[in-house]
Amino acid sequence: MQILHSLDPLRRAVAELRQAGTASGTPQATIALVPTMGALHEGHLTLVRAAREKADHVVVSIFVNPLQFGAGEDLDKYPRQLERDCALLKAEGVAAVWAPTVEAMYPQGFASSISVSGVSDGLCGASRPGHFDGVATVVCKLFHQVLPDVALFGEKDWQQLAVIRRMARDLDLTRPHADAVLGVPTVREVDGLAMSSRNAYLTPEQREQAVTLPMAMKVAIAGIEAGEDVAAATARLKDALLAGGFSSVDYAELRDADGLALLDSRSDAPMRLLVAARIGSTRLIDNMAVSPR
Repeated sequence: MQILHSLDPLRRAVAELRQAGTASGTPQATIALVPTMGALHEGHLTLVRAAREKADHVVVSIFVNPLQFGAGEDLDKYPRQLERDCALLKAEGVAAVWAPTVEAMYPQGFASSISVSGVSDGLCGASRPGHFDGVATVVCKLFHQVLPDVALFGEKDWQQLAVIRRMARDLDLTRPHADAVLGVPTVREVDGLAMSSRNAYLTPEQREQAVTLPMAMKVAIAGIEAGEDVAAATARLKDALLAGGFSSVDYAELRDADGLALLDSRSDAPMRLLVAARIGSTRLIDNMAVSPR
């Protein structure tokens, strides 16, 4: 497995992988990209395993992207453990790890930004101004750097997935294109909490309380699917989180699964219940599907 820190070696490595033997016998090997910020857990490794089923070779990027962190957020304390992460990825059969420095990703004088309106509005876009501009910018660069045939993202960051799909469609990123930006279902702990690198910030007591999030979401979804008013169901969800140890709730909303339009009633199309809440100094997000009417 190659570990690459600058762009020219990455491009040479990708070109070599393209020419390597393929499992399908096609003239040129296919490549899957799994973008991450490191601090890998089973959720990330599930993405890698799914990627191995989609392409001949897997490239994983590890980059803590400063553009997607706002003032006062956890950029400096975000866990960085490249050696451990690379050992995990090697064991999973990853072909290359793209771990650029900040200087390699954003050279001196870098002055460009990508903004995706609509799907980036509200939810985390409201709570974290500029966040999705940073996400879109770095992911667009990753797509151009690696030129993957398919890219995989976790569904836990549902709004992020919607932003990236919209960007790929709007900017004609035909490799990967919108249909090749794949979402992989959220991986959860035994008690239902969505796996996240930020779970490491939780104290033992907070970790026990955090399970209130998926439990309260399931109750709200059951209510909505049974015909309960959406506003009443989400209000009860918020109350349950605050009673269960969360300090605040950024949002708890029912949205259209594709365009993320806010819904005040159950629709005939696929929907997601999206929630962000803070417990101590840690902000947790989650989302779950809601069955159409």
